[in-house]
Amino acid sequence: MKLLDCVAFMLIDDGKILAEKRTLTTLLDPGAIAIPGGHVEPGESWEEALYREAKEELGVTLNNPQFVCSLLEKLPELYQIHYYAVESWTGQIENHEAESLLWIPLNELERLDLAVDKIAVNEYLRIYAV
Repeated sequence: MKLLDCVAFMLIDDGKILAEKRTLTTLLDPGAIAIPGGHVEPGESWEEALYREAKEELGVTLNNPQFVCSLLEKLPELYQIHYYAVESWTGQIENHEAESLLWIPLNELERLDLAVDKIAVNEYLRIYAV
């Protein structure tokens, strides 16, 4: 089974995390409430993919993203998702790809639909939250 690299960016602000409601036409987890992210292109580093995906999906430039963890998710293929926490960004958040965007309080992680996202946010809280 081929391993596909992906990145996910956890935008954190005022005790909340930005999530997206995926469109019903997306191939992976249609309609799910999830942390935004995307695939790492061939020849691209995780960080390069992170900055590109944030610009494409939300129209923002990330400031000082902090690596949180890498987790495996088996969907039709095996995905390795590299999660980063971002507490500062430049630009106005715009919705370029999802059905909608929503801010979820960090104490309401049950609102996220994907177990892998919940694990990653809990790792962020364990490592970085004071």
